Amino acid sequence: MHAIIWPEGYTPGFTDNFVSNEVIVAGLSANEVWPLLAVPARWPTYYANSANVRFMDNTGPELSEDAHFYFETFGFPVHARCTEYVAPALGQPGRVAWHGWAGEEGSGDRLDVHHAWLIEDLSGGRVRILTQETQIGRPAQELRLAKPNPMLNGHQDWLDGLVLAAQGAS
Repeated sequence: MHAIIWPEGYTPGFTDNFVSNEVIVAGLSANEVWPLLAVPARWPTYYANSANVRFMDNTGPELSEDAHFYFETFGFPVHARCTEYVAPALGQPGRVAWHGWAGEEGSGDRLDVHHAWLIEDLSGGRVRILTQETQIGRPAQELRLAKPNPMLNGHQDWLDGLVLAAQGAS
């Protein structure tokens, strides 16, 4: 199975917080899942913790390399720039990742994240959906200590909603 590609400074274990969520589901393909993730305006239809999605430049409605977009999640207004975008193809997983930030640079409430997704077809008509996020900043340190972990649970909700939406669309 494939792995997330981490940019310098965001490798898990060297950041303030890291979460990893994964599902493997039979009866779905990467091509059925991909459109629900690749178009951020669709996120609120299956993930209640996302809202007010919009593009900040002349891109969209689908993500693309270097697209600047905005959404709200976990109570944070997040600006994000897509740093990786590769649609799934035969023998190749779909990959999408963004650098997201909230707060003014250099401020104590600044949060920087790298959120990455990998969607790949597996043998037997199964799909693997992996999402991982590393975070830097005081808010990340606080989230890491929270029990239950809101990031872990929130991203699992995102995965579960994504799967249900893909199953309903197929």
